[in-house]
Amino acid sequence: MTDAPSHSAAFPDPVVLWSRPEEARAGRPLLVLLHGYGANEQDLMSLADLLPEEFVVASVRAPLVSGPGFTWFPLTASIEYSLDAVKDAAAYVQHWIDTVRDNHASVTLLGFSMGMAMATTLLRQRPDGYAAVVGLSGFAVDAGADPSFRDAELDGTVPMFWGRDQQDPVITPDKIEFTMGWVRKHVKLTKVLYTGMWHGINQQEIGHVGEFLTHEVLNK
Repeated sequence: MTDAPSHSAAFPDPVVLWSRPEEARAGRPLLVLLHGYGANEQDLMSLADLLPEEFVVASVRAPLVSGPGFTWFPLTASIEYSLDAVKDAAAYVQHWIDTVRDNHASVTLLGFSMGMAMATTLLRQRPDGYAAVVGLSGFAVDAGADPSFRDAELDGTVPMFWGRDQQDPVITPDKIEFTMGWVRKHVKLTKVLYTGMWHGINQQEIGHVGEFLTHEVLNK
């Protein structure tokens, strides 16, 4: 188990919303939901009823207060960020996942917007730790040569779903370009474009996510 770094010690204990009571979780595959900027753990939880019932769903609250909601790491107006802040947030989530991982058949990550940055970071720092990743209207961070991002170990075998609208007004072109290059090189990609969704999630996309999770996680 990897301990969270000391500089994230000021983070609160994780707040987690579960789809099932504790006695009904053991042995089931776990799907961890990671919300977007300024939201909270309730934001994505409505998806739980729309996804395969075999999963136990856990929605985690980001540790930093941002307006009425929460954020995984601080953002500037141009959606720039500190890599160290991303790593602190990833350590926070990774540490929590390690406390529950042994109770589940597998762990899959689903992140929306900034939550996709978190989901892909968690995979990149623990390449053998996740059954699959779902990224919705988000991006992967440009980590440069940071050794904690073990991209060289991701050889295209971990399944990843990436859904987005090309007219998304929030995620900047440079982040899409980097993410495109990263996913093509490092994951087994299912990429779907949607029209009229903007920076959001629609019912068609969630149907596709359910199919992806069934095929790539439940039927393996």
